[in-house]
Amino acid sequence: MGHYHLSDVRTMQVEEWLHALPLAPASKTKIKSSFSVLYSHAIRYEWLTFNPISKVRTSSKPLREKDVISPEEFQALLGELSVRDRAMVLLAGSTGLRRSEMIALTWKDVNAVNLEVTVLRSCVRNRFGDGKNTASRRPVPLHPLVLESLLDWKRESVYQGNADFLFASLRLKGAKPMGPDNLLKRYIRPALQRAGIVGKVIGWHNFRHSLATNLRAMGVDVKVAQELLRHANVRTTLDIYTRAVSQQKREANAKVVEMMLPGAPKMLQHPSAPSTQLEAVG
Repeated sequence: MGHYHLSDVRTMQVEEWLHALPLAPASKTKIKSSFSVLYSHAIRYEWLTFNPISKVRTSSKPLREKDVISPEEFQALLGELSVRDRAMVLLAGSTGLRRSEMIALTWKDVNAVNLEVTVLRSCVRNRFGDGKNTASRRPVPLHPLVLESLLDWKRESVYQGNADFLFASLRLKGAKPMGPDNLLKRYIRPALQRAGIVGKVIGWHNFRHSLATNLRAMGVDVKVAQELLRHANVRTTLDIYTRAVSQQKREANAKVVEMMLPGAPKMLQHPSAPSTQLEAVG
C-alpha cells in the first residue's frame, strides 16, 4: 500500500489491497481487524473522528471445506511413518493440539503419571509466546498408546532432558524445535501419498479438524468436545459440528436412495470426503 497518514487512508483502497493479497479469507479478516483496532485507538484519543476500516468488506468464509482424515486413512498413514513422525501425528490427531502448541512442548510438559499434556506456550516461526487463550492452556488428556509412542521416540531422540523439546531441531542443536512446515513437506505429505491418501490437501490443522469431526460422528456432547479441543467459544465447536451433521445427512440420503432404487449407482464417497468429490460405479 505504501506509506499513508491515518487520515489519508480510504475504505476502498484498503479493500482493494486486501483482496489482492495471496492469503486465505480468514487471514485477510484478521488483518482488517488489526487495522480497525488501530483506528479505534486513534478515535479514543480524539486524533481522528472516523474509522474507514469499519466499511471495508471482507469474508472469513474459507475458499474450500477443510479435508478430513478418516480413521481408516489415519491408520494407513501411521503405517508409513518413522518413530518420530508417528509420535507427532498420533499426538496431533488424538489431542487436537495446534501445530504451534505441539512443537513448543518439552518433555516436562508430558505427565506420564496423570496421562496428560500441559500446554504452556506456543511457537510460531521460532518465536515463543503464551497459548492462544486461557482455554488453550488447559491440560490435554493423553491416551496410553499415544504416551507409549512418545516414549518410543524419546528413547531414540538425542534430546531427552526435561527442558528439551519433544521434537527438537538437530540442525539447531536442540535450541529450537523443528519447523512444522518443513516436517509436513518432507515427511508427512509423502507418507500420505504412500498410504494412498490422495485428492486431499492435508496440513497440521486438518488433524485437529478431523478430531472434531470424528467426535461429532461418535455423538460426543458439544460441551465435551469444546473442552477437548480447548475452544474459547462454543460457537467454534458448533460450527464444526454443524458441517459434520450436514455430511451425515448426505450419507443418510444416499442410503435411502440406494435402498429405494437397488439398481442405482452407489456413491464411493467416504463420510469425510468433500461433497464435490463423488464417483459412481455401475
